[in-house]
Amino acid sequence: MVQGAMPVEAERFAQRLENPREEQIGGWRFWHGTVDGYPVVVSETLKGMSNAAAATAIAATQFHPVAIINQGTAGGHDPALKVYDIVLGKYSVNLGAFKTPAKTLGEGSDSRQWQPMDLLASKGSAGEDKKAHSLRQFPADPNLLAIAQSVKSDYRQGKVVEGVIGSADVWNSELDRIRYFHDSYQTSIEEMETASAAQIAAEFKVPFFGIRVLSNNITNQGKYDPQTGLACQDYVYQVVKAYIANLKKH
Repeated sequence: MVQGAMPVEAERFAQRLENPREEQIGGWRFWHGTVDGYPVVVSETLKGMSNAAAATAIAATQFHPVAIINQGTAGGHDPALKVYDIVLGKYSVNLGAFKTPAKTLGEGSDSRQWQPMDLLASKGSAGEDKKAHSLRQFPADPNLLAIAQSVKSDYRQGKVVEGVIGSADVWNSELDRIRYFHDSYQTSIEEMETASAAQIAAEFKVPFFGIRVLSNNITNQGKYDPQTGLACQDYVYQVVKAYIANLKKH
C-alpha cells in the first residue's frame, strides 16, 4: 500500500496502476490496481494525524497489505537539505506529544521547557508516568529502507538521505522552534501524517516506511514547490517496483 495525504501526493501514483479501480470508504479514497502484476492499493489519507490513523486502520483491516509506504511532501528542519531532496525516514516521531511544566497565571509559556511524552509507555496516565518522558520513535522496516536505498541513484532531482520525520497537527514557522526540534530530536523534516500511520501500522504488525520530499525549507529560504509531490511519487514508484521484484524472488 502507498499512502499520500493530498491529491497531489496520491493521484500520480494511482494513475500509474495497471487496471485501476477506485473505492470510497467514508471520507477516504482508495485505488486498487497492480504494479508489474502485483496488487497495490493507493490511499488518499487526507491531511492530519487523525485522518492518517483512520485511513491506515481501514487499510489494515480491509486490504491486509504486506507493507505500507507513507509518502508525500514535507517542510525542512535541516538547513543542509534543499527543496526536492528526499528523506528516507529511519524513524518517525510525534512532535505533538508533550507535557508542559506547571506555571501560575502570568508566568507565561516557553515551549522549550516542555517535556516529551510517550503515550504508549504504559496503559496508565502518561502525564504521571515518570517512564513516559521520552519521544516515541517509530522505526522503519529495515527491508523497505534497504530497498529504497538500492534505487536512490535513480532519483536525479535532489539527493536521497536517511533522516528523522517529525509529525504533528502543527505547522511550525518559528525558526527557534524548528532548530529546537532539529537539535533535540534530530528531525530532518516535518509533516502531519507519518508518525500516526506508523503507530497504527505497528499495532497491526504491518511493515511500515515513510518517504518524504522537501517541498520547502524555511531554514535556508527554500521556496515552496508543489511539483515536488510528483517527484516523490515517481521515486516511490521505483521503490515499489523494486520491492515487488524482491517479493517475487522469494
